[in-house]
Amino acid sequence: MTQASDVAAICERLREQGVDVVRVSYPDLIGVDRGRDVLLDELAAAAGHGLPFCRAVYHTSPVGDVVPVQGGLEAGLPDIIVYPDLATLTPLPWEPNAAWCLGEATTPDGAAAPESPRAVARHVAEQVASLGYTLVCGPELEFYLCQQLADGRWQRYANEPGNVYVVGRKGDPEGLLLHMLRQLRDAGLRVTAANHEFSPGQFEINLGHSGLADAADRSFRLKSAVQEIARHRGLLATFMAKPFNDEGGSGFHVHVSLGDPSGSNVFGDPDGPDGLSPAGLHAIGGVLQHARALSALLNPTINSFKRFGPDTLAPWLVDWGLDNRSAMVRIPPERGAGARMEVRLGDATANPYLGMAALGAAVYLGIRDKVEPPAKLEGYGYDPGRSAMLPVRLGEALDALEADRELTAVLGEYFVTSFLTYKRNEIERFERFVTDWEFREYAYHL
Repeated sequence: MTQASDVAAICERLREQGVDVVRVSYPDLIGVDRGRDVLLDELAAAAGHGLPFCRAVYHTSPVGDVVPVQGGLEAGLPDIIVYPDLATLTPLPWEPNAAWCLGEATTPDGAAAPESPRAVARHVAEQVASLGYTLVCGPELEFYLCQQLADGRWQRYANEPGNVYVVGRKGDPEGLLLHMLRQLRDAGLRVTAANHEFSPGQFEINLGHSGLADAADRSFRLKSAVQEIARHRGLLATFMAKPFNDEGGSGFHVHVSLGDPSGSNVFGDPDGPDGLSPAGLHAIGGVLQHARALSALLNPTINSFKRFGPDTLAPWLVDWGLDNRSAMVRIPPERGAGARMEVRLGDATANPYLGMAALGAAVYLGIRDKVEPPAKLEGYGYDPGRSAMLPVRLGEALDALEADRELTAVLGEYFVTSFLTYKRNEIERFERFVTDWEFREYAYHL
């Protein structure tokens, strides 16, 4: 916790900048931004004793149901305590006179809250560090912008085809993407670039690379910020994996490299096969070996699996290739300081902390166990005879995660048990829900 004298100095500096409110937020189990706005005059007290929240916020579904996960309902809905992490304090450009920091969630006895995604990510980063490496991540997040029609339905913003990689007002008539990029820069999130993506109304924002925990912090904040900035314009920004039947899904691609104690990138080796080091190859091997289990955390919704399939440019098989976008793991052409793998498995609904923690756990196991990757993919990678298939449904992915005892041990057994319980409840609720498709398909004739 921050010393009282430091908090006082921070408050005085914020006051001089005209700030009178600090937003303290933290991720729940599925990456939703939860928190509290604290008046600056109360920040010192909040930093001292923390902000209490019901622990079952981690177990709350997107529609507000409290799922019976261990430590929640059966324990009488106890508290967690969230402390402002003032080291993460940044401006909040879209809210006048406000600043923003992340919160550190603990149990009342001071231990890290066991479901805390920030704690899971840091725990994995520490295990990678125990092997002498830093896991460095550069995330790319895709999303759709939607406009609300008079009847309440949502349609894609700027819904014209063929605008992939166009710039300016042609694919973004309100200039929202450029506005977002500047606001995210001013919020200190170290964004690097943004572009119109493949589908109408779909965009991508890239973050600069950094260590696992910091990259997860910035990805979480980026998703929250994009949604808030869109709301200021009366639009909906959704990171849903596949919100539309007639267009592609939104990915969460992560560029992953390895740093040594001096900070040098050691993923590549000019004398190694394909210019890759043994550690780099073992990292690739670990991700491929645990790919089916990783899918539960990188593709964490029922909708996620509608993004996959042949000719989607979303992975379908467990494979890797050199500069090959049809592979699950793509090795971009840069070597030396730019050597890395791009893991294309994730979709944008993934909680960034848990998605990158899962990748970190697989990299850790790959390096620890010296896992060699299989032969590289050559050509277009949608032939199911070439490689094992990824899970095709959420339940299959959850079963793969539960069965992967090595990966669950690295992530933490308590966390994994909680996650599995939460997500299996989601499947149960979906299977009982009558959809529009069912009524359209059956009601008239049957």
